[in-house]
Amino acid sequence: MARPLRRRASLSFLSGLKTLIFCVTLLLSLMCSAGAVREGIAEEELFLDILRDEAVDRIYQLGKVSDADNYLERTFLSPASMRAVNLIQKWMEDAGLKTWVDFMGNVHGRVGGVNATAEALLIGSHMDTVIDAGMYDGSLGIICAISALKVLKVSGKLGKLSRPVEVIAFSDEEGVRFQTTFLGSAAVAGILPATALKITDKSGISVQDALLENSFEATEESFAKVKYDPDSVFGYVEVHIEQGPVLESLAYPLGVVKGIAGQTRLKVTVEGSQGHAGTVPMFMRRDPMVAASDLIVLLESLCKHPQNFLSYDEQYEGIPTESFASLVCTVGEISCWPSASNVIPGQANFYGLLKKSKFN
Repeated sequence: MARPLRRRASLSFLSGLKTLIFCVTLLLSLMCSAGAVREGIAEEELFLDILRDEAVDRIYQLGKVSDADNYLERTFLSPASMRAVNLIQKWMEDAGLKTWVDFMGNVHGRVGGVNATAEALLIGSHMDTVIDAGMYDGSLGIICAISALKVLKVSGKLGKLSRPVEVIAFSDEEGVRFQTTFLGSAAVAGILPATALKITDKSGISVQDALLENSFEATEESFAKVKYDPDSVFGYVEVHIEQGPVLESLAYPLGVVKGIAGQTRLKVTVEGSQGHAGTVPMFMRRDPMVAASDLIVLLESLCKHPQNFLSYDEQYEGIPTESFASLVCTVGEISCWPSASNVIPGQANFYGLLKKSKFN
């Protein structure tokens, strides 16, 4: 973590620019420390037109690439997503990178350097968003990486890289459309099963269908080609916005990731008895919406006070309370059928998300 400031930090536009420049400069430093660059960049060569002005402009440009008119929404393989692919690919080419789009819609930009067969340093983030997203989520890591490499190109050092450096804009991390996360990065890592091609969205369109609609080859053979050999990768670096209030509350402008959150997604269906809202007495009702509400409150209590829901036998001493400190849960979507104000629902559905971080 960075040193705490003497006064409370604000998320002003100016401080945001300084943090952005620091993030890009940090990427350049990491390239140097990883043996990617033989010659460092002098302190006076700040290239503010690239690291600040152009980077901020590009974040705003990408923030306007949306499937919605009044907010940012860019899900996996949507029309806006494909427009983002073209825009990011153009920026990568502007930075002197060789570009391509793989069979899962991930955008790659690579420079081989002096030794093109050496292990590659990968840098990047995701280009998909949640619904009503912030424009820095994912985009920051992609644009920082491209800007860092463009500085090397402008300064004449891009060809002096001692190992390949590759920027990847992953097509899916959020999992909004198909309710399964990391489609893009998991395919690159080789841990996404081919059965994922059969997963469908709420409209009944499968991942395979969506790929075919966007002119991607959607076969198990092409799916396997997306995987990277672990021995070909030197390491992976990602700059990402925190998306939470903790750093600001502590007056820290930056933080270092020390853990990763695993998540479980639940779809809960509660069946009840559908009826007329005005004629069915309260004591005769089986309202699934009320039951779903009780379950949501129970889930909230479980994550806030997990120790109250655990029991141990005499041979087990229990689980340390601090191990639950990072446990969080959210219900962000709820629906019912037939969803009419004068009808007792017959069915209620909600989607729950549980996350817990593991720290190193």
